[in-house]
Amino acid sequence: MPYNMGIKKKFTRRSFILSAGAAFAGTLLPLPAFSRNIDIFDIQPASPQPTDKITGTSNIELQLIEEGLINVSLLDQSLIIDLKYARNDNFMGENVYGDFTCAYLHPKPARMLVRANELIRKRHPGLRVLVGEAFRPRFVQHRMWKLVVDTPMQPYVANPYTGSMHNFGAAVDVTLVNVDTGKELDMGTSMDHFGPLAQPLLENQFQQQGKLSEEQIANRLILRSAMTDTGWHPINIEWWHFNAFSRDYIRKNYSIIE
Repeated sequence: MPYNMGIKKKFTRRSFILSAGAAFAGTLLPLPAFSRNIDIFDIQPASPQPTDKITGTSNIELQLIEEGLINVSLLDQSLIIDLKYARNDNFMGENVYGDFTCAYLHPKPARMLVRANELIRKRHPGLRVLVGEAFRPRFVQHRMWKLVVDTPMQPYVANPYTGSMHNFGAAVDVTLVNVDTGKELDMGTSMDHFGPLAQPLLENQFQQQGKLSEEQIANRLILRSAMTDTGWHPINIEWWHFNAFSRDYIRKNYSIIE
């Protein structure tokens, strides 16, 4: 069974909030200086959850499919899915997704992601794309915003009132994994390190200062070139984030999913 193909539980605003617990209150956790190393061989399938008797599809998947989104793993089982907000080691300090560990996108972005992974496999056979975030409900965006507003991290989190491109199902946070070792490539920061060291625009400066190595920048470029060569749009402040289209196009052609 692929790492991420377990059936998931019902995904509603109420059940999601209940499963996530009360709103986080407390001191923000310090962010690690370098990307964590995960072992993809330790990622286990989720436990089976109630399914639709006709299609065999879980309630969460039925709800997102009704919105027109696709589980990207159904298109490419070699994609590695490890949603960072379904873990505790993120800037929020808690798992806000409960048992929801699938990556969903609208069909065109989903196919673009598959092409990016295919291109990575062609150029670097030992690497695979790891998806750390895809679709994100807007009520989760509100929780994130509450933690960062009026702090130095605010520029790294979209205002939920206008929406993140994740809320439209048209953006991804991605990195690369070496399938022989099961470890993420060293990109110089973790995937949700909300600080200057994560910014592509400042990479040359930080290399000259010795804060980013040549290898770390080269790893970022492997990822960035595969994503941009398959149509994805990078942003200036996060090496891991890519939009499927321009923000104007996304807002015009897709709707925010609450």
